[in-house]
Amino acid sequence: MSSTTPINSDVAIMMEEPSWKKTKLSLERPYKDDTGERIPVLLDIAPDGVQAFEPPQDPTKLLGENLRRIFTERGVDFFERQDALRATGDLSIPQALNTKDHKVEPDQQEEGVSKAHMTTEELFKMRMEIMPQLCTALGEMTYARELLSLLLASSAPTDPSPVPSLPSSTLTASIVTKPSPIPSVDAFNAQLTISGKDEALRKASSIFKAAANNLERSRLRGQRYWVDALKIRRANWGLVPAPLPFGAPTGKGADKTSKDFFVSFGLEESPAHFRRRAVGHMATYETSSHILVFPHRQRVRLQVSLTLTDSSGLFRTASNSITSLLDVSLEDSLKIAQREMVEEELFSVLIKEASTLPTASARVAERLIVIDAAQGLELKFELVDGDAVNAQESNKSEERLSATCNLIYFALQGLLLSLHAWHKSQRLSSANTRHPPSALLNKAPLLQPIIDLLQYQVFCDRIKVELDKMVTALLKAGIPSSLRFDAVGESGHQLVEHFAANETARRIGGEAILRIDVRETLRLTFLSPSSLTAHLPQATLPIASIPQLVQLLSDEVERCLLNRLCEVGSQVCDRVGATWFVDFVSGKAVGRWEGNILNFRVIFDKDFAIHSSAYRLNRASHRLSLLETYTPETSISLVAWLQELLEKTISES
Repeated sequence: MSSTTPINSDVAIMMEEPSWKKTKLSLERPYKDDTGERIPVLLDIAPDGVQAFEPPQDPTKLLGENLRRIFTERGVDFFERQDALRATGDLSIPQALNTKDHKVEPDQQEEGVSKAHMTTEELFKMRMEIMPQLCTALGEMTYARELLSLLLASSAPTDPSPVPSLPSSTLTASIVTKPSPIPSVDAFNAQLTISGKDEALRKASSIFKAAANNLERSRLRGQRYWVDALKIRRANWGLVPAPLPFGAPTGKGADKTSKDFFVSFGLEESPAHFRRRAVGHMATYETSSHILVFPHRQRVRLQVSLTLTDSSGLFRTASNSITSLLDVSLEDSLKIAQREMVEEELFSVLIKEASTLPTASARVAERLIVIDAAQGLELKFELVDGDAVNAQESNKSEERLSATCNLIYFALQGLLLSLHAWHKSQRLSSANTRHPPSALLNKAPLLQPIIDLLQYQVFCDRIKVELDKMVTALLKAGIPSSLRFDAVGESGHQLVEHFAANETARRIGGEAILRIDVRETLRLTFLSPSSLTAHLPQATLPIASIPQLVQLLSDEVERCLLNRLCEVGSQVCDRVGATWFVDFVSGKAVGRWEGNILNFRVIFDKDFAIHSSAYRLNRASHRLSLLETYTPETSISLVAWLQELLEKTISES
């Protein structure tokens, strides 16, 4: 923090404007002096320096004077004569418009009124045009009069001339001078000249001010350029020398030292074409928002999607959460550009590996990879436009599927780093002749672990469905049961180590324990991608298919239920001296006492629905007759049904 405080203070001082920039000149004509008094209008300046100002006029007095002049100059009956002229139709007087016969638009009416009266500017312009001509005419008339007097004096007139005669000598020369201008006009011309010079000075000052601002901005931009470079270097981003500009001398003795730098944000073990694209440079010109310029940036992001099809044919789709960051600082801009470049490298590696998958089929396009990872599960990788991607709220019903997509997205980055580490170790050990570099066993080091993970997930889901069906059927029959299902037995740290390990050590596993009637347990273990093993008291059996798992569950649960029926029968028939045992060959529980032989069978229907049948052996005919049947719709439990049936049989006998 202490290292950045002087830089920030210097930048704040540089951003303050000098005092000369704050000077502003008003373009309005001043009408008050510094003390707030009204400035009078200057009419003339005498040779002795006396200034003649326009006298102040009272508006009321001026209006009264104008009205008085109207009646004095044009007569007292001026308005009556004007009305009489309009009544007789004098064309010299403007007539009132008949709004009923002629409709005149307001714009035309205003134009006619403005043409009937001349403005002050038009009168002044006409005066300036006529006065020089009148002066010239006055001089010509004076010359003509003197010449005529001279001609008349040279002859002997009979009658005395009223015009005074000139001397009989030669013609006398006369000098005609242009009359001096009117003082008010002269003062107005001086004001125009001063205003023109003031405007020129203002334009020149604005040019100098713009040039000074450009110089100041250039200085601040150059200083900020190297301040940002130090910030980038302090954040541990790579700085590489920039190539020489186009046209720079490269001959012998030329200075080939780089004058600039590039920012390199690519991964160390990335391919060469990706490292060449993962460069940026500082902006040397004014930009809107971006401080860094990335010439090879494509602004695309990697989107991982999963489409799951259930048994009813419904589709569920979810994708990973793509967070859009704002590149408002140097660090954020470099992080976003690096993330986009890493995702592009990931997509290129996935395209190469998609055609070598041994356990899945893939369809590859320019920006799309679709893989049939497992039964009813489709994996999709797509490069989408990064500017159009926003952080969207995921659907709550698809949180698990979206979490799987996020896991795949981040696992791919870890696998890519693991692949880079393997390439680095192979490159460093290539020089050692004693230990030659080993070939990569897995042809798809990034994609194959992901496919195995998805297949393992589908495999575990199918196993759990069957186990849940059995637990539901047992609880419905009144048999206490529970299920503990751990799809992944490793911890998070161990799982990360599995991903970073070689192909043989990347397998993950879990277990499921089914507890029946709080006394019998059935333990199943599974290993990715699809290995299932049943641990029985007598043996350990590998299970290769779901039908084999269903048969195993039916046999084990039937054995447990028959044992339970024997125990209940022994307790109920203890007073009659009954004998109970389980015939595992025929799959039935047999109870015998004096005059009665009962057989009980357990049958599993759809979704492991438990049915039980009770048979009685007839000693005369040696045939079994159906005594009673238990179904899932029976209102009592299986054990209670057996107890009632035995009590009823004992009482009848």
